[in-house]
Amino acid sequence: MQGESDHATTTTTATASASELPLNGPQTSGRAYADLSPEAHSVTTERNVRIRTRDGIELLADVFRPTEPGTYPVLVAVSPYPRQIQDSGIPLPIVEAGRSDFFVRRGYVHVVVNERGTGGSDGTWTLFDEQQRRDLYDIVEWAGVQDWSTGDVGMIGISYFAMAQMAAATTAPPHLKAIFPVGLSSDLYDLVRPGGLLNMTFVGGWSVATAVAATRSEKVLRGPLVQAARKVLGHPTLHAKTATMNGEAALGLFQGVMRASYPAEPWDEIWMNLAISHPFRDEWWQERTVMTRLDAIRVPVHLGCDWENSPVHLPSTFDTWAGFQQVPEDRRPPVRMTLLGPGGLNWPWESLHTEALAWFDHWLKGRDTGIMDGPPIRYEVPGTDTWRTAHTWPPEDSQLTPFTLGADGLLLEGGPTDGSRSYLANGEALARPGKAAHQPDLPSSLSWTTPPLAGGLTFAGNIEIELDAAITETDTSWIAALEEIDFQGGAHFITPGWLRAVLRAVDEEAAAPGRPVHPCTTPEAVPPGRTVRYRIALCPNARHIPAGHRLRLTIGSSDGGDGSGSSTSEVPSPLRMHHVGVGATSVNTVHATSRLLLPVLAPGD
Repeated sequence: MQGESDHATTTTTATASASELPLNGPQTSGRAYADLSPEAHSVTTERNVRIRTRDGIELLADVFRPTEPGTYPVLVAVSPYPRQIQDSGIPLPIVEAGRSDFFVRRGYVHVVVNERGTGGSDGTWTLFDEQQRRDLYDIVEWAGVQDWSTGDVGMIGISYFAMAQMAAATTAPPHLKAIFPVGLSSDLYDLVRPGGLLNMTFVGGWSVATAVAATRSEKVLRGPLVQAARKVLGHPTLHAKTATMNGEAALGLFQGVMRASYPAEPWDEIWMNLAISHPFRDEWWQERTVMTRLDAIRVPVHLGCDWENSPVHLPSTFDTWAGFQQVPEDRRPPVRMTLLGPGGLNWPWESLHTEALAWFDHWLKGRDTGIMDGPPIRYEVPGTDTWRTAHTWPPEDSQLTPFTLGADGLLLEGGPTDGSRSYLANGEALARPGKAAHQPDLPSSLSWTTPPLAGGLTFAGNIEIELDAAITETDTSWIAALEEIDFQGGAHFITPGWLRAVLRAVDEEAAAPGRPVHPCTTPEAVPPGRTVRYRIALCPNARHIPAGHRLRLTIGSSDGGDGSGSSTSEVPSPLRMHHVGVGATSVNTVHATSRLLLPVLAPGD
């Protein structure tokens, strides 16, 4: 904890004539809105405002509000990341609360809060447990009764901030009226261990970044280095250069560059729980999931992500949408979903601010912006630069089409199903004499490629691999990658998939065609040498593949998740995210009865 003197409340004011920087990134779901709140206010900032929780703990907040007297709707952003840098413009994957100046100048209060045990707030950080949910309730209710508040509270921010929004909404605070959780993960296990395989790049980079940032002093976070960065990045030319910054892709770099010390507790314990102590979905994970609590959410929810975010938040965006569809209609809140093209989310987060304004203007101010008009899903199709709409996901006009994984390496619609191919999993761990007479002559992964597509191909929806395979061990990693191959042979990543073999069991009640659901609770050893059917979900996606391009599916057991941060594997890994492989060295054989199920749209749709 920093000393009391570090946390005296201070107030600064920016004039109404001060021009804000242009916003980076796409701002809407491809349409114009009406009656949006105009830019009409100057900004007053109160720093280190104290929020007392029900157990007496004090959390610290920075409050950005219109200078003009009156009451305004409130947008609350909560995380363990330093609130002191959320308005800095620094392109880090922890600057995700949104542009305060944009919203405040349009008649909102923006409250950025540090969770307990972070950024100078009292207490100990606990990561999405029941204590944290109680704090979120208390924060929202505090914001709803301040003398500058209308009592109408929304929540905002991407990634962790989005996860906090969903957690808060499950507690049903009376003053909460709408949330905008873009880039969320509603289930912590699926974020950390997709398909049961540990995403070491994410866990390692994120846990270090969070621990270091959350424990820096007030003097450092508001000191000359941050102020200098704020000034430099406030230059329009340099600010524009951050438009394509992807914070998730930078997470791996934190393992090498963030060497600053941090307290062992609670940070090392949290890392142990994430990375080591709980390999299967148990009570520790169940306490931290929102998916089993969706029926408690009553406020309108605007989901969103971009197609490039497939190894982090995109899968959960669709899982959350599907989860809401299971809530009885009379208890289901209004839910919208926007899916942006690659690069649609940027760091610091500034994209979709106009969309958020239209959302909160509608729900918090009662303005008829048009945000609720039309189908609830809007998605951009890469390769076309066009927006489509849908009432359901997968879209009503998509049809799961099987492509056979042929023994000749071809990926064909309705191809032959006889034969098989094999690869050596974890072969680099095999110790063998240099002059051994019979060294395995097997690749480290397998690829299947379509012939050049004569008429092109457009797909959108859930994607699945029905894999018929035998392994010589009792466990292995299945890692898949789907790519587009252009005329020059260049590969363009589309979407990944992961599954630990011993966690192959499917919840048949929750699953759907193209969307297997794996509980990941109870491992079941694989019978060595016996052919087993695996249903492997690839992250849902959309793409138009032009005529003459090809599709390539690669399956292996490693994408470089050995902790080194580099990969010699032939399985591509998006956003530099690597997963820890499991199992001993194994010969994995894939039979040609295996299929890729692709949600193809009819030509001309």
